[in-house]
Amino acid sequence: MIIGAFLLIPTITFSQTVKSDQPWSVRMAESELIRWPEAWQLDFQTQMKWDYCHGLELQAMLDVYDRYGDKRFYEYALTYADTMVNADGSIKKYKMEEYSLDRVNSGKFLFRIYEQTKEEKYKKALAMLRKQLDTHPRNADGGFWHKKIYPHQVWLDGIYMGAPFYAEYAFRNTEVNAYQDVINQFLMAARHTYDPQTDLYRHACDVSRKERWADPVTGQSQHSWGRALGWYAMAFVDALEFIPEHEAGRDSMLIIYNKVAEQIKRLQDKKTGLWYQVLDRSGDPGNYLESSCSAMFVYSLLKGVQKGYIDQSYLKVAEKGYKGILKHFIKVDHNGMVSITKVCAVAGLGGKNYRMGDYDYYIHELVRDNDPKAVAPFIMASLEWEHLQDMKALLNQK
Repeated sequence: MIIGAFLLIPTITFSQTVKSDQPWSVRMAESELIRWPEAWQLDFQTQMKWDYCHGLELQAMLDVYDRYGDKRFYEYALTYADTMVNADGSIKKYKMEEYSLDRVNSGKFLFRIYEQTKEEKYKKALAMLRKQLDTHPRNADGGFWHKKIYPHQVWLDGIYMGAPFYAEYAFRNTEVNAYQDVINQFLMAARHTYDPQTDLYRHACDVSRKERWADPVTGQSQHSWGRALGWYAMAFVDALEFIPEHEAGRDSMLIIYNKVAEQIKRLQDKKTGLWYQVLDRSGDPGNYLESSCSAMFVYSLLKGVQKGYIDQSYLKVAEKGYKGILKHFIKVDHNGMVSITKVCAVAGLGGKNYRMGDYDYYIHELVRDNDPKAVAPFIMASLEWEHLQDMKALLNQK
C-alpha cells in the first residue's frame, strides 16, 4: 500500500524471546527476526535497499527454512522479495548501468523464491540480473571489474558477488557455454592477487596499475584482508556445486581452493582457533581476531569437506574454529537473543574518501555487533556443523 510518498510494507510479528534448546542456526536466525522485523532493515538500513547483505542473509534464512521447515524464515524472505521486485520484474533501487557486482549477489535468494512461488516476476528479475553480466565491464583477460566506478579493479569480494549467481543461473537455465566464463573469474582473480612472498591472496588488484593504493609493478593492494579471503573461499564452495565435474578448468579451481584452505589452516590462531582482520599481519599490535572472516572460513571448510573438495583433515581446523566462534564471539542476552561480536563493518579501497588499504586503515575501520556479513556466514556454518553432527549420530547408531 502507498500512502503519500511512503511505501507501507506489511510487518510480520515475531516472539521477543529465543529458546536456548534450539540449534545455533535457528537461534541466530530467530534473533535477527526480532532485531529486524522487516527484512529491508537488515544491514542497519533506515530505508529500502537492494544490496549484497540482504541477499546474503536472506539466503541463509532460506537455508534454515530448508533444513528445519519453519515457514517464518521463508515468509521473511518472501516479503522482502515481493516488496522489492515489481510486477514487470524490475527491482526497486537496482540500476543495471551502475554495473556493480554487489547488486548481483542479492539475486541468489530469488532462485528459491521463484522455485516455490512460480511467479513470473521473479524469473524476469533473475534474467535481468543475469543480463547485467553480458555487458558488465571487463579486463582484457575477461575478468569482471568489481564496479564501474572501480575501473580495471579485481577484488576477491567481487568473485563471491558475481560468480556463484552466474554458476547457479547457468545450471538452472542450461547455459552450458557460461561455465568457462565462471571458471575464468576464479582463475584470473588468483593470478592477479596472489603474492608469492607471503603465499597469500591480497585483497584486490588494479590491473591498470593506476590507483594510488596499487603496487606500481604488480597492481596489488597492500594487504591480505581476512574477509576478502573469506568471500573468495565461500565463492568456491558455492559455485563448484553447480559446475559439471567434466568441465575444463574445474580441476584448476579445486587446486586453488585447496591452496586457500591451506592458507586458512596455516593462519588459524593456535590459542582461539580464530583468524585475524589482517591476515599477513596476524598477531601484530593493533590487529584483532575478526568474526566475519572466521565464520566464512569455517563455513567454507565444512562445506568443502562435505562435498569432497578438500581433505577430511580440515574438519579439525573447522571444528576448532567453530568452537572458537561460540566461545569468543557469540553472546546471549536474558531473552535468549544471540549476537555475534567483533565484526569489521566495512573495508574497501579507493573511493571518494580515499582508502589506501594500509595496515592502519584496516585495523581502525568500524567494528560492530550483528553485521550481516558475520551473521549470515555464522548461520551457514552452523547449518553445516549441525548436518555434520547428524551424520555422526547416524554412524554411531549403525
